[in-house]
Amino acid sequence: MPLLTRKRLLLAKIEATYGTDSTPTGANAILVRNLDITPLQSDIVQRELIRPYLGNYEQLLAQTRVQVTFEVELAGSGAAGTPPAYADVLEACGLSETVSAGVSVTYAPESGVFDSVTLYFFQDGIRHKVTGARGSFTLNASVGAIPTIAFEMTGIYNAPIDVVLSTITPTYANQATPLIFKNGNTTSFTAFGYAGALQSIDLNMSNEIIYRELVGGTKEVMITDRKPSGTLQIEAVLLATKDYFTTSTGSTLGSITFQHGTIAGNRATLTMAQSDLADASYTDMDGITMLNLPYVATPTTAGNDELSLVFT
Repeated sequence: MPLLTRKRLLLAKIEATYGTDSTPTGANAILVRNLDITPLQSDIVQRELIRPYLGNYEQLLAQTRVQVTFEVELAGSGAAGTPPAYADVLEACGLSETVSAGVSVTYAPESGVFDSVTLYFFQDGIRHKVTGARGSFTLNASVGAIPTIAFEMTGIYNAPIDVVLSTITPTYANQATPLIFKNGNTTSFTAFGYAGALQSIDLNMSNEIIYRELVGGTKEVMITDRKPSGTLQIEAVLLATKDYFTTSTGSTLGSITFQHGTIAGNRATLTMAQSDLADASYTDMDGITMLNLPYVATPTTAGNDELSLVFT
């Protein structure tokens, strides 16, 4: 019987001990889109033996790991102070979680011990278990579309098994209905003190992900660095109104922030308080001159504060 592509499911649960299966259940289901898996991602080692004839060499697989990619809609849990369903995955991307009961949940970078998740990826009747998963993400928001967070997770390979998908009952919770990124739904945008007309913004966390499998060591996916950056696009204005070229060529750091969502439990505020602009440039959209502003998010001397994602 053929396996149906549309019958897929993703479960994710934070691990108490790195690399140890946290056994996610249907209660750990996440509503995702563009879900995909590279079930075997290896370094290919060829046996380059000298022979008196032509042909391929045998090959061996080394450093075998698994990569899972997916997107979630940028939406809160539906209740202020309750983490969204994908909170464990955010933490496995090098973010700390701070919960203020009934008020907010804040995610910010950390540089210490990173959390990890176990992922169960179901492809119809096959289950792929991915332990010790860590990764990175990109937040994308553009007018007229649902803003998303795209995750790229790498984890330890475990042999897949057959599982009857109907025996898993997913409980989709703590993912409110998303809102279109548009005027009214998205507010409080400013970039370096100017409240411009925003078309799009993205943030790439750019975590450096390393898979290590040393003799005498353990299999582990490590986060060894991060370089968060992105680009925002706004309507160009006269320099007398806001001169981003002077900002780009100078040494001034500034804040970039916006809030998406209108009601408690489904508001997300992204802030890069110490942004540094790169080369500003023009582009055309519908005959209107737009300004592309690439930026990097930098920490203060306190560290681990180059950005925050707050759900209220």
